[in-house]
Amino acid sequence: MSVRVLMYTTAVCPFCVRAKQLLKARGVDQIEEVRVDLDPDRRDEMTQKTQRRTVPQIFIGETHVGGCDDLYALDASGGLKPLLEG
Repeated sequence: MSVRVLMYTTAVCPFCVRAKQLLKARGVDQIEEVRVDLDPDRRDEMTQKTQRRTVPQIFIGETHVGGCDDLYALDASGGLKPLLEG
């Protein structure tokens, strides 16, 4: 899979783990993780881009998918696969 997947995460986040599991199950072999718990500037960046402070915040290509529940809803509606295919 060649589409870029970016995920803002923290070390202890069960929703981040669930989101990564779903993405891997859908064929994503590489997820660029940004640990916002280690870098407050990156958390500010995430908040600016998404208007949200919770993790995970997931981008597929240039599309902001949202959080874990948003990712699962997108998958359930059939929208995740086409997005991952670019």
